[in-house]
Amino acid sequence: MNLDHVFVCGHPALDFAATLRARRTVRFEMFVTPERLNAWYLDSGLVDTITPGGERDVREATTAREAIYRLVTDRRLGEAFDREALAVLNAAARKPPVTPQLTTVGRHNEATPGQALATVARLAVELLSGPDVPLLKECGNPECTRIYVDRSRGMRRQWCGMESCGNRIKAAAYRARKKSPSAASAH
Repeated sequence: MNLDHVFVCGHPALDFAATLRARRTVRFEMFVTPERLNAWYLDSGLVDTITPGGERDVREATTAREAIYRLVTDRRLGEAFDREALAVLNAAARKPPVTPQLTTVGRHNEATPGQALATVARLAVELLSGPDVPLLKECGNPECTRIYVDRSRGMRRQWCGMESCGNRIKAAAYRARKKSPSAASAH
């Protein structure tokens, strides 16, 4: 699996939760170093510059990420929120967030990893208490565990993203149809 960050979920908190990929199978961790964590914060557009982080920042981020994933899953399935996950998310959301600054060239978001995490946590609180909750869906790829906001017409979207999962599933189905003897004799 590659280390490119993917932003297909329709919300920064969901993209953050998706940084532990393939939760049901190989569990691929994106936040393997403080540098990889900071790269996500930068690539997400939440910050323009970020101070170097440490292993503690990674531990706090992965703990918050798992709480977000659990709470999103609870909400998506219509279950009561897990109390421990709720405490973790709220503690992270109470910390100082990224504060935008106006510079001579425009807006600039400079942050510490802790401020970036607090911002993600606050975005998760807004998502989980807002109008998009009924639109939360899990990707239809059995190997993918991304949860996304389905804003498609009729809520018919099946995959987190066509590039990441949809094309793979469609190509596999096409190959399976081509190999199938019943499909060949039907023509």
